[in-house]
Amino acid sequence: MSTDFYHEPVMLKEVIASLVVSKTGIYVDGTVGGAGHSYAILKETDAFLVGIDCDDQALQFAESRLAEFGSRKILIKANFADLSKVLEKLNIEKVDGVLLDLGVSSHQLNTAQRGFSFSLQAPLDMRMDRSLKLSAYDIVNSFAQNELENIIKFYGEEKMAARIARTISKKRQLSPIETTMELASIVASCMPAKLKWQKIHPATRTFQAIRIAVNNELDNIKPAIKAAAEALKPGGRLCVISFHSLEDRIVKNEFRALAGDCVCPKDMPFCVCQKEAKLKNINRKALIPAAEEIEANPRARSAKLRVAGRV
Repeated sequence: MSTDFYHEPVMLKEVIASLVVSKTGIYVDGTVGGAGHSYAILKETDAFLVGIDCDDQALQFAESRLAEFGSRKILIKANFADLSKVLEKLNIEKVDGVLLDLGVSSHQLNTAQRGFSFSLQAPLDMRMDRSLKLSAYDIVNSFAQNELENIIKFYGEEKMAARIARTISKKRQLSPIETTMELASIVASCMPAKLKWQKIHPATRTFQAIRIAVNNELDNIKPAIKAAAEALKPGGRLCVISFHSLEDRIVKNEFRALAGDCVCPKDMPFCVCQKEAKLKNINRKALIPAAEEIEANPRARSAKLRVAGRV
């Protein structure tokens, strides 16, 4: 088992303070990753933890990292969108807290063969769950030019999406685009000179977009939040950490929808929809990392933590 699955848990103090409402409860870490958050939950409580991840390497490491807690934890390979099914199989009806950290782990980014990073030479992959059929290679080399443009434009919020998709389409006609650095070079070649010297690498948004498409990341957020809301005990907490605007927008809107009650037209004399609020926002605005954390862990700089409680 590899011991180098290192990932600095983001906003750890804020998560523990927001999530833990019972020292003897049941908590779900829907993205266990390097087990940093899970370790802290188990260390600071007498609770039982369900750890979920779709990455086999993450689960393997988490099993070792959390071994000292024995039977107080169970780790399951699944996507957090399937939270309801996981709890049903475990015969767990309600839990005290659910954490969803939507970021890519440092290990995934730093392990060349996973193909997530534009700065490490590797085959194009980007699958968090290695059993998925679709990889970054398939999207880059097989998707129609307009599909590729839409992915880069909407998932990456990349202004040069049309030019990038057009250039990729031309290059792959000559030979398949096989590696991360080859793709990064192609994307960089599409950038006007003034955009090549930004703080972030020219390929950052394109790689983000393709990774999101490969793992169906955005489509999994809403069902995960709904499942978590249903699973929470009254007073239980849901914490979601997002890392870019598309994720945060989905989280914010879903929290708002689940915090709303009657949706009948205003001119209705009485409620017929029977909709009841399931969540309430604990903080008016998303929490962000302290300056000290960002200095120590620059990857935390874009993190936002939203917290909701079960009504």
